[in-house]
Amino acid sequence: MKKIGFLSFGHWTPSPQSQTRSASDALLQSIDLAVAAEELGADGAYFRVHHFARQLASPFPLLAAVGAKTSRIEIGTAVIDMRYENPLYMAEDAGAADLIAGGRLQLGISRGSPEQVIDGWRYFGYAPPEGENESDMARRHADVLLDLLRGEGFAEPNPRPMFPNPPGLLRLEPHSPGLRERIWWGAGSNATAVWAAKRGMNLQSSTLKDDETGLPFHVQQADQIRAFREAWKAAGHEREPRVSVSRSIFALVNDHDRAFFGHGNPDEDKIGFIDDKTRAIFGRSYAAEPDRLIEQLAKDEAIAEADTLLLTVPNQLGVDYNAHVIETILTHVAPALGWR
Repeated sequence: MKKIGFLSFGHWTPSPQSQTRSASDALLQSIDLAVAAEELGADGAYFRVHHFARQLASPFPLLAAVGAKTSRIEIGTAVIDMRYENPLYMAEDAGAADLIAGGRLQLGISRGSPEQVIDGWRYFGYAPPEGENESDMARRHADVLLDLLRGEGFAEPNPRPMFPNPPGLLRLEPHSPGLRERIWWGAGSNATAVWAAKRGMNLQSSTLKDDETGLPFHVQQADQIRAFREAWKAAGHEREPRVSVSRSIFALVNDHDRAFFGHGNPDEDKIGFIDDKTRAIFGRSYAAEPDRLIEQLAKDEAIAEADTLLLTVPNQLGVDYNAHVIETILTHVAPALGWR
């Protein structure tokens, strides 16, 4: 059995060909898709965060709105770029969103990916101190967030406060118990997956990672997951970790599906450079008739290793079509693979 959810980047463009033509469309349709996915029996509604782009950028108002409109589905991010984040303010926002959702928040964070602008985090007021690079800064912000989410007091109370204080040092409020165990790290390499395991974060692995061995993407990703689990066990954490992978998967069951996704050659991984130094491997997409799709997915080692699968959705095709994409996987594919 696997949890199956969707992952939306929330793209929008004023093009007449797009069903999502404004930021308002992207946000409101994201809420509607989460409601539809819950009705279909999906397990998660996850959203990507990108700054300076026509995509979803400020996750917590959206997460809180989805939490208020749904009752069962997990609500999450994949991922928030920690280079841009004030971890104290983020802890308050996350606590509030989680309480609104009744403890369903699954918060994916990471160092982030290549950006629309040069060093965009500097415009947000952040810069690595001497001896630290931007990746170090992101991980430092993450460590602060993890400590804050434990809910322990750290701030000296005012002896003459406006409102009465509880005894002892004060923590940030609102605090949501259990949220600390629902933080995920989006890892692009085996080393960062091991780093996340040591800190007790769940693992999110996307459709690209550092090309570390030259093996097919799904094999490298499965190796990354196994390294994460070994490091988790060695760290002595008491609970079982969770692992998600994301995939673009389309079951071709009607003419619209075939028109949108029945062309091209999605069967091969791709190699590229996400910056001047990092050679990355990009995992293939899956688009085929259900019987063929089942055969292909059964050979994906990383999906087999993960407990959660996030379906990346083409949100600009509209809520109804994306609900159809999710439903076809839940009904035509998942049962045959033992995911349901």
